[in-house]
Amino acid sequence: MNLSHEWLKAFVPHTLAAEQVRDLLTAHVATVEGFERLRADLAPFVVARVVETEKVPDTKLSFNKVDDGSGTLLEVVCGAPNVTAGAVYPFARSGTMMPAGFKIEKKKIRGFTSNGMLCSAAELGLGEDHAGILELTTDAAPGTPLLEVLPLGDVRLVLDVLPNRPDLLSHLGVARELSALTGVPMVNPDAAHAAPVVDVTRDAREVRGGGATVRLEDADGCPQYLGAVIRGITVAPSPAWLRERVEAAGVRSINNVVDVTNAILHGLGQPMHAFDLGTLAEQTVVIRRARAGEKIRTLDGVERALTPEMTMIADATHSIAVAGVMGGENTEVKGTTTDLFLEVAYFDPRRTRKTRRALGLSTDASYRFERGIDPAGLVSAMRAAIGMIIAVAGGRVDGGILGVGAEPAPRSAVALRPSRVRTVLGAEVSLALITQYLTSVGFAVQPAGEALTVTPPSWRNDVTREVDLIEEVARLHGYDKLPDTIEAYRPTTVPDHPLYLTGRRVRDALVGAGLAEVRPMPFVKGDDASHWRVTNPLADDEPHLRTTILESLARRAEYNLTRMLGDIRMFEVGSVFLGKGKGQGVLEEVRVGVLMMGARHPQHFADGAPAAIDAWDVKGLAERVARAAFPGVAVTLVPGDDGALWTIAAGERVVGAVTRVALDAPVWATPAFGVELTLGEMPLAYVAKPRTSAHAGVRPPMAPPAPAVRYTPLPVTPAAAFDLALLVPDAMRAAEVERVLRTSGGDMLESLVVFDEFRGAGVPDGMRSIAWRLTFRHPERTLRDKEIDGRRSQLLKSLENQLGVKPRTA
Repeated sequence: MNLSHEWLKAFVPHTLAAEQVRDLLTAHVATVEGFERLRADLAPFVVARVVETEKVPDTKLSFNKVDDGSGTLLEVVCGAPNVTAGAVYPFARSGTMMPAGFKIEKKKIRGFTSNGMLCSAAELGLGEDHAGILELTTDAAPGTPLLEVLPLGDVRLVLDVLPNRPDLLSHLGVARELSALTGVPMVNPDAAHAAPVVDVTRDAREVRGGGATVRLEDADGCPQYLGAVIRGITVAPSPAWLRERVEAAGVRSINNVVDVTNAILHGLGQPMHAFDLGTLAEQTVVIRRARAGEKIRTLDGVERALTPEMTMIADATHSIAVAGVMGGENTEVKGTTTDLFLEVAYFDPRRTRKTRRALGLSTDASYRFERGIDPAGLVSAMRAAIGMIIAVAGGRVDGGILGVGAEPAPRSAVALRPSRVRTVLGAEVSLALITQYLTSVGFAVQPAGEALTVTPPSWRNDVTREVDLIEEVARLHGYDKLPDTIEAYRPTTVPDHPLYLTGRRVRDALVGAGLAEVRPMPFVKGDDASHWRVTNPLADDEPHLRTTILESLARRAEYNLTRMLGDIRMFEVGSVFLGKGKGQGVLEEVRVGVLMMGARHPQHFADGAPAAIDAWDVKGLAERVARAAFPGVAVTLVPGDDGALWTIAAGERVVGAVTRVALDAPVWATPAFGVELTLGEMPLAYVAKPRTSAHAGVRPPMAPPAPAVRYTPLPVTPAAAFDLALLVPDAMRAAEVERVLRTSGGDMLESLVVFDEFRGAGVPDGMRSIAWRLTFRHPERTLRDKEIDGRRSQLLKSLENQLGVKPRTA
């Protein structure tokens, strides 16, 4: 929301600087995210006094000595006839950039050196008078910045208005807050343009007056509609005060009538529209639904197809405006317009939003109607608009204000307990202070025993609960005044969902392994046969919901590769969306995806180039992630098929796979590997049909209680290590051998690491040699050689008896 500081001061005549207003609004109302001085181009100009002046013979020029506050009198040649010794004028020193885009240079004129320029109103962009320089009435000393002498520097504040506060989408709404915060009463800035009170004629369905007829046929889409006929107006450029007001809000001035409608919109928050009454068939206005196949050409010159779900403003024959969005081209106000039909209405927010989205058209009006305007402010807005139009365009009201629809219902009261205020805020706020805060922003407060009965104003449709009122008290009291201590509280008895706990364990494991978490959007470029299409995609080239996490990670990896970043270790825990083409609705699964490529570890100056990540690195990580996701369940990885390097199983259920990831990669990039693991199915209330996902009904196991942390002293005895090179059949998984080694190794087996695999000379066909390093340690003494040899013999005997595996001999 663009706010003019001067416009706010017209509502609330305070004495604060624009910076103070910015800080006050940010602290108590909404964040001011933009701050722009509109006449910052005048900052280099100063006040200067002409000390001496003399005419240059045979010319209209004068030679002047000017005091600009620098301590040295400057020689300045001027062509204006009204230069007077002792007078004060705006002055541009040499090097100043003028608003017209040229720079003031020191130069010779008729033999005299000119060191600057005394400025006229036109040269400063303050008017059209070129005849003479602008004489100032001020006691300011020479050298004083011009913006400190003349009220020229309006400031535009950009307010970040959240969807629940549509009342802040106007200068009036923000002025209410500013008045409450400063204690300065509000005034009517347009009192000078007020017209005599115009009566309202109302009916539920149809009303006539001033030669016009207003009929309501769609009360759901338009609960209230007001119209007024103004005859005898003259369309012309706006006066300076009106033009400056709308331009300060960031709106282009068009003409006096349209500028009034924009001033009402930005000033009071009420969108309105002006029709050329002479273009309306039978001078009739009908609020109805669009007809099938109907079209309209809107003010932007685009012909738009309408549907029967849209509310339209029509005359006796055809639609003339899209209700709450934009007017039609054929009824716009032109230079030849003499009679107006003014519209002020309350349009249903949901209907307006659907219409706007269907037409792909967003306007200042639809932005406000979608969020909800003040339903009780229509009459005051109409009267203000009538007064301003008569003031700037002339004319007279014919037939009063014509109203159809129901008047707004009063707001429901909300009970507020001061004790609850203290509990929620952690600070004592007196009953008198609570009452003062709420009444200052328009709430009606009545005592009710130990509580208060509070009725929100018509413009605060976001306040419906006690906690909403407590929030009002908190922000008006000042968040900086609330304590930041943590008081006693009762922890919740509701446990975290197993799916959340699973995701947290997986994240911890992956971050601990040195991977970075990414959070891309779940949209991809897919196809309608296998992917669900989003109705309103954020990007036209990614209109589908993904079916795998690796789809998103692959695009992120390609993004990094285009920037010469090839060492990639990233993961995401997110949702995929399945079930397309299976007639069962959307199936949402929560998965973890991992993508790795590049160097195995960061390069060290003492080493050569590190080896690249290979499939075995990723296989080990996949096993680690699966164990974190499914604690207490046996995890196995078996060679896969259909493009998978390994299939990951938890117990008897397949939960994921390790794969190669195809990328659009440069030639220098190393191969990319991925892991994708299903953690569980997201419970979705809106899926009506039975689920047939492979993981339907899967509930991630609840993690066992965390074991007590036990202290283990650092070892003080030496370790004993030896290597075993074993002949393992190709059909046998290394994990089976490792299982036997671990179970037979006993409690003193400290670590077991595979470090070599060999096929070739000395190894029989159908076999491979795998080498493990085993490390043993006794907690209290040094192991003897005899003990180590015995442990080796026992391991070899167990391997041969259980698996038929023998050691490899030289």
